[in-house]
Amino acid sequence: MSPRPHTAPAPRRPAVRPRPGPDDLRRTFEAVPPRTSRGDEPFADSWWGRAWVAALESLSMDDARLSRGRTYADSGKVAAITVTPGRVVAYVHGSRVRPYRCDLRLRAFDDPDWDAFLDAVAARPGHLAALLTKEMPHSLADTAAASGIGLLPAPGDLDPDCTCPDLGRPCKHVAALCYQTARLLDADPFVLLLLRGRGERELLEELGRRNAAHSARERPATPDIPSVPAAEALAARYLPPPPAPLPVPPHPAQPPSYPSLPGARDPLALDHLATDAASRAHALLTTGADPVAGLTTWQDAVRLAASGPTAGLTATTRALYRELAHATGRTTTDLARAVAAWRQGGAEGLAVLETAWDPPAGPFDRARPALAAAGFPRFHPRRNHLTHPGGTLQLRFGHDGRWYGYESEPEEDDWWPRATPRTDPVDALMELSGD
Repeated sequence: MSPRPHTAPAPRRPAVRPRPGPDDLRRTFEAVPPRTSRGDEPFADSWWGRAWVAALESLSMDDARLSRGRTYADSGKVAAITVTPGRVVAYVHGSRVRPYRCDLRLRAFDDPDWDAFLDAVAARPGHLAALLTKEMPHSLADTAAASGIGLLPAPGDLDPDCTCPDLGRPCKHVAALCYQTARLLDADPFVLLLLRGRGERELLEELGRRNAAHSARERPATPDIPSVPAAEALAARYLPPPPAPLPVPPHPAQPPSYPSLPGARDPLALDHLATDAASRAHALLTTGADPVAGLTTWQDAVRLAASGPTAGLTATTRALYRELAHATGRTTTDLARAVAAWRQGGAEGLAVLETAWDPPAGPFDRARPALAAAGFPRFHPRRNHLTHPGGTLQLRFGHDGRWYGYESEPEEDDWWPRATPRTDPVDALMELSGD
């Protein structure tokens, strides 16, 4: 493998390259590290990953090339892999300094094939549930086959190509790429579906729509139950008519200003609290629900502070912060940071600020390859945090599936919420970096 060229330290705000197109139709995966166990152990763990390997091995008439390709894959010689409809592309390091470009093609389905496949899968709710958990049961492939669709590659379906001088089909470099692709399929069967032509987001939306339509067709008809007008029901029970509702004001009333009394709290803070009480009363009157029900004392204090002016520290803001910080046993800096998090994402934004957690496998794991494909440097993961190697930008993954941007001064562990949370980590980082 050729030595890596020297690179300058990353700037505080990373340069943003144009995104290469829809995420669903172009996925780039970082280089898979070398395997620690070798020998006779199967290269793929899932049955569909092993079916992929079987298709590769049926393509070759030279066991020596396959064995060499397996060794290359085991040794980590396959660089980042890019998957698009019908193609898998990667650079593979061989005996020369310059890596070889390897290309593996698989026929993508046409629209009639997809219609037949999606209709068959949508009629089986278990198939959709399995895909949501990154599983591909045998029955799903059987359902596809019953509709005339060969989901997994059959012998001879894979079309290899490489820039090396070896005329073998496949050469050891393409074989290494194919073995590594089996590991990607192990982790995410949507990689196979992308090779067949459709992205994960589009597939899940279309399967959900077709599943709902199928369920509606099978739902039994609602029995025709006669209804009784409310006025007739009330009259039959000899109930008096309900009183006329009280008129609702168009907006919360502004409470009167209170003079400063000896020994009283700051009147500006008292005015803000009274205004908030009037707004809550108005919400109760109009909706029947208290907007702050279920909040802890600290969450309610942050909400109150966040409802104040947003442009600078006014006299009212300073007084309110002092009162709320004193009441909750926090510092005004703690409160200011929490207010920034609340204005960023409400109660969930505050939770992201204060509580780290371990996300399950899924969107968090796919964020780093997506950032790398968009031209960003390698981010450092820790629990639900991804930190820029320059130490000034950070993304935090919330329980609501959104990415929250944070910023710190260089060489300081003093993170503050910044920018609007997004569901896409690339969009969140572009928003945070101001590009």
